[in-house]
Amino acid sequence: EKEKDAANQISVEIGKLEVQVQNAIEAILATGASLDEALTLPEPEDREQAERLAASLKSQLEALGPVNAVAMDEYERLKERADYINEQVADLEAARTSLKKIISAIDRKMRSRFLVVFDRVNQNFSEIFSMLFPGGHAHIELTDPDHLSETGIEIVAQPRGKRITKMMLMSGGEKSLTALALLFAVYRTRTVPFYVFDEVEAALDDANLSKLLDAIEQLKETTQLIVISHQRRTMEQADVLYGVSMQADGVSHVVSQRLDKTTGKVVDI
Repeated sequence: EKEKDAANQISVEIGKLEVQVQNAIEAILATGASLDEALTLPEPEDREQAERLAASLKSQLEALGPVNAVAMDEYERLKERADYINEQVADLEAARTSLKKIISAIDRKMRSRFLVVFDRVNQNFSEIFSMLFPGGHAHIELTDPDHLSETGIEIVAQPRGKRITKMMLMSGGEKSLTALALLFAVYRTRTVPFYVFDEVEAALDDANLSKLLDAIEQLKETTQLIVISHQRRTMEQADVLYGVSMQADGVSHVVSQRLDKTTGKVVDI
């Protein structure tokens, strides 16, 4: 009888062990590992601590929620988009660098050309001013030579026998002639087909008018001039005169005449 009870007890224990083994197998397979891999793992020194750690990790995994099955596809799509944008940014950076080089080259070229023209205008201005004001001297200078795109130009002029440092201290005639000298200097530097002057000699006395007419006589050798004037002496120097008058009918009429300088006679055109 005792042997039979012992046999039954052993059978019960074997059944318990089989259940434990099956549970262990299911637990191992639930982790995604194989039985062969599990057999190679070392026995934990503290089984209870290992079980607590496993339970904690399992809770953390459950807290993360279900796995997004399309997350990798979404990642690849966003990565492809990010790569494309990075390529575009790189292209724009390269283009910006290239444009900076071009702008820098243009700035250097503009600065060089500007300074060349400025020097020529300055030289011509000094010569023409000396012609209009014998014994006087004048020049132009940059107010901010380090920033040519923002600089202004200052006129420094001094007629003979006068200690003038500012143009505002000049007479009206002197201001007019100085301004005209600068215009003539620009015209001499870069000629154009014709120039238009509108009563530029209105503020000049006879002496200064004579100087201006001499300058105009030289200027018309290289270009044509259209001068609007009420000065008789200016008209006498013209090759062709056009007059506008209003008749009794209220309609403006144009009268044109040419002066034959060989005979001194006026010829209607």
